[in-house]
Amino acid sequence: MAVEAITLYKLITLYMLEKVDFPLTNATVMGFFVDGSYTDYPTVLTVISVLQEDHLIDAASNRSNTSYRITEQGREMLGYFGNKISDDIKTDVDNYLKANRYELKQAANTISEFYQTTNGDYAVHCCVKEKNTSLIDLTITVPDEEIADSMCGKWKAASQDIYEYIFNKLM
Repeated sequence: MAVEAITLYKLITLYMLEKVDFPLTNATVMGFFVDGSYTDYPTVLTVISVLQEDHLIDAASNRSNTSYRITEQGREMLGYFGNKISDDIKTDVDNYLKANRYELKQAANTISEFYQTTNGDYAVHCCVKEKNTSLIDLTITVPDEEIADSMCGKWKAASQDIYEYIFNKLM
């Protein structure tokens, strides 16, 4: 694997993260590179790992995904070397982000996770954020891990309906 290619993939990833005002999920970054036939999954994993080690991106993980944000150091790096990305590649990134913007934003801002409480139950934490503000932040205690896992898995699809239901009930 050529050093130049890895450097280009790092710059493309930084460019992607700079273009949005929300974190991008691992699946989003992977999707661009793999579906766009730029490179393979293991190479993207290496690129992301190196970017994290060099403090050019920050990662946040929860039960359902890992998402990334560009750091100030990443912005500086992109400022110095961003001209190494061809206009065609920038257009591909821009088109990908534009075509998938709603889904990307929803995936990054709809969070669900669970943890075991001190009394042995499971707390299911579900949240929808918009511009770093919680629209809904809900924690429900359930008796077992299987139920907690199931609820987390259904949150993305049901969150908008649940928000609307609660909003209407309280109005």
